[in-house]
Amino acid sequence: MAAEADTLGVGLTSVPFYRHGLGPQDAQKVARVLETPFLTSASVCRSVEDDLRNFFNVPHAKLTNSWTNGAVATLLALGVGQGDEVIVPAMTFIASVNVAELVGATPVFVDVDPETLLIDLAKVEPAITARTKAIIPVHLYGQMVDIAALRAIVGSEIAIIEDAAHSFESSLSREQPGKHGDAAIFSFYATKNVTCGEGGAIILRDDALMADLQKTVLHGMSAGADRRFEGAFYRHWEMDALGTKANLPDLLASLLPDQIRDVHIRREERQALVDRYLDGFAGLPSIQTVSYLKDGVSAHHLFPVAVPSGQRDRVLNALNEAKIGATVNYRAVHRMEYYANKYQHPEEAFPVAFDWGQRTLSLPLFPGLRQEEQDYVIQRLAAILSGPEVI
Repeated sequence: MAAEADTLGVGLTSVPFYRHGLGPQDAQKVARVLETPFLTSASVCRSVEDDLRNFFNVPHAKLTNSWTNGAVATLLALGVGQGDEVIVPAMTFIASVNVAELVGATPVFVDVDPETLLIDLAKVEPAITARTKAIIPVHLYGQMVDIAALRAIVGSEIAIIEDAAHSFESSLSREQPGKHGDAAIFSFYATKNVTCGEGGAIILRDDALMADLQKTVLHGMSAGADRRFEGAFYRHWEMDALGTKANLPDLLASLLPDQIRDVHIRREERQALVDRYLDGFAGLPSIQTVSYLKDGVSAHHLFPVAVPSGQRDRVLNALNEAKIGATVNYRAVHRMEYYANKYQHPEEAFPVAFDWGQRTLSLPLFPGLRQEEQDYVIQRLAAILSGPEVI
């Protein structure tokens, strides 16, 4: 393998799927938190929430310890539970669907657009019933769903919870996430464009919903740890709602401010890498990429491609054998074992999601990916697809 890499003139031994940009300088931010009395959610989190409010021009923001717990807390705050239905796309990460199950609601799958892989808006209205309480559109791979158009379809009585885990710096028609939905939820997981290893955030505009969310993110309690000791005197707290444990500690929140400030710079780096991939694969009919919205700015969280039917696992294994960190994002959720067994949706129920899920894989994409690394990925994938056997 090393000898083959040397023939490319790069001396490569491997290309990782992701390489984070945090370094020793970020340890100093954590050290400063260690000098304070509070390691959990306190002043650092509140400062970062101010940053989020300013970045998205919204009145409310709440940091969470994951996208998933943030979404559970949001559903609880909206009163979604047993007997309710939540519309979800069939092509997404399982968390987008799991959260409906976790609060006792029933996920109702909708297929996705064959070009963008975003939820197919034409299929949303037929999925609405008297039990529909919410819909979770997913801004997949970094492109935004048209939430204004979705709002016109579902009306004001159905809550829109934007899954913005892939789209922190995205926009559509110059509008950011959180503009038309009831809430938009982000992920700061290890491989996300803004990361603190594990974490997330919710942004929203409604005061009453925010008041409920403040409780549901922390067991339903009326005050967090630092608030219970304000003024040097202990204050009793109350619980008048059911909540989860979704708060983010200051230790992790301290890693976020600089990334939020510089996120558009890194998005430009991602855009340049995506353009190089598209140029490198131009004219190769065996490689299908998603279509990009002309009025949209993609965060380019992932670079997925689809290969010919029946070839994905062969190609994926060959890339991994070539020390290229390719992975799969995602297989259709309705055919994951848990959901297939519980709801018995056949493959053809959501054909676009199923077909893409059988053929897709994601290639390395991150700021700092070197040109020689990317060229190696392009050349190896093209070579693997040039014949029936792994090359």
